[in-house]
Amino acid sequence: KGRHAKKRFAKSRVSVVERLANNLMRPGRNAGKKMLALNIVKRAFEIIELKTGKNPIQVLVWAIENASPREETTRVVYGGILYHVSVDVSPQRRVDLALRFISEGARACSMNNPKTIEECLADEIVAAAYGDANSYAIRKKEEIERVALAAR
Repeated sequence: KGRHAKKRFAKSRVSVVERLANNLMRPGRNAGKKMLALNIVKRAFEIIELKTGKNPIQVLVWAIENASPREETTRVVYGGILYHVSVDVSPQRRVDLALRFISEGARACSMNNPKTIEECLADEIVAAAYGDANSYAIRKKEEIERVALAAR
């Protein structure tokens, strides 16, 4: 909310890395703890660099490209009947959804698991960047696109 609430496209001026950190401060206890989120992202980037030997920000950009759905469904009420209609996803929303899926995947992976959230986030970003089918973000994207295809 914060600084994005003032203008319509203000969030596109915030860097992708910071938006990833903002997405990580979601569940109850961690809400509003930005330093914690930034440290998680920083350590995840160090792990990505060790794993891939590439620039972690470039890997994140690839992950966002691969994890963003191209079309989704919306509900249209027409004469009291509800239809699901397939629509293209705007570029802004594609980035939003990709970041949300990546952070959700990292959170789900580290839940009830000895693996830390940093390791899970690094794994999720690398898997999404290389289009790996075990990536949570890629699975969510494909599910959304499958539903949209059925609603055409």
